[in-house]
Amino acid sequence: MRNGFAIETKGLTKVYGSGNTEVVAMSNADVTIRRGEVAALLGPSGSGKSTFLTAIGLINPPSAGQIRIGGELVVDGPVALRDARSFRRKFIGFVFQKSNLIPFLSAIENVRIALEINAWPAAAARERAMELLDYLGVADRADHYPATLSGGQQQRVAVARALANQPSIILADEPTAALDGRLGRQVMELFRKLAHEHGTGVVVVTHDHRALDVFDSVYEMEDGVIRRSESGVQ
Repeated sequence: MRNGFAIETKGLTKVYGSGNTEVVAMSNADVTIRRGEVAALLGPSGSGKSTFLTAIGLINPPSAGQIRIGGELVVDGPVALRDARSFRRKFIGFVFQKSNLIPFLSAIENVRIALEINAWPAAAARERAMELLDYLGVADRADHYPATLSGGQQQRVAVARALANQPSIILADEPTAALDGRLGRQVMELFRKLAHEHGTGVVVVTHDHRALDVFDSVYEMEDGVIRRSESGVQ
C-alpha cells in the first residue's frame, strides 16, 4: 500500500447482457477516496450503487476500467491482477445492512474468526478482538451471542470484525437501515472516527440524508453514473 489514496477508480463500467438485452449498470465511474476519508454514496434503488460497491470490493469484476487500492492496480477491466479472495481478506473490510454475525459464536468469537482464517495465532487473535470490542464500546458484551445483543451492538461487533485485519478500506452497504435515527447516526459517526483515527478509507452506501454532515465527501449515483456532490457536506 504505497500512496495516500485508499481507492481510485478510472472509467469503471459494468455491462450485463449484450445486444437488445444489454444493460449498463455502471458507466465510466471515476472516484478517488483518500486514506482517512469517509465518503457517502447516495442514489435510488437500481442506480448502480451495489454494482459499484461489489466491483471495488473485488466481488463482481467490471467490464472495463481500472481499480487501484492503496496505489496498487488490482483490477484492469475484467482482469483481476491479484488473487481477489486473498486481497479482500487482507485489505478490505465489509459491513452490511444486517450484521451477518455467526449466530452460534459469541461477539469475540465473531471477530476472532476473521483473524484466525488469516493464520493469526489463537492468543493473538483473542487479544486483538478484545482490543477492537473495547475500542467500539462493546467489550462488556464480548461473551454474548448475537441474539442477545441490540441492533446497535451487533453492528459495532460487525465493524470490529471488518477492522480485524487493519484493512485499507471499509465498504459499508446500508449499515444503518435497520437502526433508528439515533443509533444510525452513532454508527455513521463511528465510521468517521475510524477513518480519521486509523487512516482507513470508508465508503458508505446510504439512503439516510440526515447524517450527511458526518462525511468528508458525498457521491451521487443515478442510472449508473456517479458524480461528486458538495451538497450535505459541512
